[in-house]
Amino acid sequence: MAARAPRGYGRPAVLKAVPALLLLLLASCAGSPQPAPSGGASTAPAAPAPPSSKAMDAGVPPPLPGDPLSQGLSAPVEVKRLDFRGGEPQVPIRLMEGRPGVTFSPRGRMRLRFGGPDDKVLEAPAGSVWKVRVTQGEPAVLTARVQLGEFRFSDKAGLAEEQQQWQARGLSTRVQVLGSLYGIAGKVIDNRRYLLLLDEALSPKDAAARQAELLRQFGARTTLFEEVRTPAHGILEVRDAAGSVVGLAQDTLMAETLDASGFDVRQVEYHVGYENHGFEDRSYRGALQLIVDRSGMLAVVNVVKLEDLLKGLVPSEIYARAHMEALKAQAVTARGEVLAKVGTKHLADPYLLCSEQHCAVYQGRSGEAASTTAAVEATRGEALFSKDGRLVDSVYSAVCGGHTENNEVVWGGPPDPSLRGQPDLLQPSSQWPTPANLEAFLAAAELPAACQLSSFARPNKFRWEKHFTAAQVNAFTESLGVGPVQAMKLSERGVSGRARVLTISGEQGATQIRGELNIRKLFGMLNSSMALVEPTRDAEGRVAGWVFRGGGWGHGVGMCQTGAIGRAEAGQRYREILRHYYNGAEVAPIY
Repeated sequence: MAARAPRGYGRPAVLKAVPALLLLLLASCAGSPQPAPSGGASTAPAAPAPPSSKAMDAGVPPPLPGDPLSQGLSAPVEVKRLDFRGGEPQVPIRLMEGRPGVTFSPRGRMRLRFGGPDDKVLEAPAGSVWKVRVTQGEPAVLTARVQLGEFRFSDKAGLAEEQQQWQARGLSTRVQVLGSLYGIAGKVIDNRRYLLLLDEALSPKDAAARQAELLRQFGARTTLFEEVRTPAHGILEVRDAAGSVVGLAQDTLMAETLDASGFDVRQVEYHVGYENHGFEDRSYRGALQLIVDRSGMLAVVNVVKLEDLLKGLVPSEIYARAHMEALKAQAVTARGEVLAKVGTKHLADPYLLCSEQHCAVYQGRSGEAASTTAAVEATRGEALFSKDGRLVDSVYSAVCGGHTENNEVVWGGPPDPSLRGQPDLLQPSSQWPTPANLEAFLAAAELPAACQLSSFARPNKFRWEKHFTAAQVNAFTESLGVGPVQAMKLSERGVSGRARVLTISGEQGATQIRGELNIRKLFGMLNSSMALVEPTRDAEGRVAGWVFRGGGWGHGVGMCQTGAIGRAEAGQRYREILRHYYNGAEVAPIY
């Protein structure tokens, strides 16, 4: 429930002067540096238009006949994108939300901007303690559409086919574009993608009911695409260490330190929704934006330079004690992943990314390590680009199991030339079995895979078994309506042996689960779909349980993180490692 204020606060109160004895309100200096704004649906001004659309869209083919783009399809009212005009962009990343208030302390002299027509500010010394809470919070009014599918921007054929299938079912659809197109340093950053939406604007509650209906009727697993109809509102009340109210702001406050030393934030919530959920004090570089979130409560957003963001992010993605060349490879791929995600997530929230697994696990200065910071600094501004100068979708997973996978096997859509599955052996030889004979490949104990020879290898992730009772499997599959399961078969395997189809036969019928991730989720998140499955039977021959025998941990597309460590330990440099995992892609600077 939204926080409520004592009577007397209202929007006019925000603009009233605060007694001079309580604080010094200064008119903002015209030349004062400001972090990129991150309120509402847009968190930074759009980059200036290039001389011509042709130059901006260099390398992008013209619209095809029937291309939804040429038909004026929908796009977000305000595109959420980064501003590269000053070189390195700043990224608004949510630290926590849904909180009644927050306590923080600047590490250097602070300037707190109240906004409003006078753009009044408060200055305070390093180490001072401040509390901000939301009063009179009003949640945003959202509309939601059922998202039927998501497609790469190059997969126009897949989009059209899916759209025709839903129209044949009697449902009206619409197409929306997410993401942005940038031309930077002679390179192209293009994270645009298509969404196929049900053409019904519903309340979030009604949209969830519509999802359930589509699942029952067509077996379709869908997500929700949310848009803000009316933004959230609230008054932010600022108190000093003594508890005295020293200022009010409407909807948002921006706090920055004059020497860019950052802030200490108390009781930051982390691992939301997981068993190790908790709170701890953390330190952050950059600025803080305190803003009313969609629920009418407080969101704490860190507006931080991309390189500083990576310093607090990379240690959560790879062992900080790993070989430096592997850390450099991870820094480059993480930078590309951040660029690829901006503008495609949290469209109804007042930030671009969150600091959880949904986007990127980020712990700020508190999570930094000297080794990973050195790796970020050594690769400053570098990202991976394909031969035609486009940003590579530099995805990665923990353990490939000896062979990486093609992107279309895992996520569908057209093949990406930079994401081709291939053997990940340090000693390639025809003597070793391949995933074409998956049983032999999984049984090859001495396979010289980079992720098995790495000093950070985890044997129970490289090769693994997972046992389920018949009752457990029947519970997992109950919603499928096939009854007690009698047979299961994994099929349509990719080059690594990862399956994209699971056929389940039960006493009351049969069905198929499509999608590598959907297969893994059905059984409580299997390590991977590079697996074989077989039943165990009791003395009477009845199914008593099921055994999955598999390899790898994760989807297997792009860089194998443990394999990258193994390759670095074998003497490979980070550029060579990335060239191997991304099919010849090259590292290049963008700022």
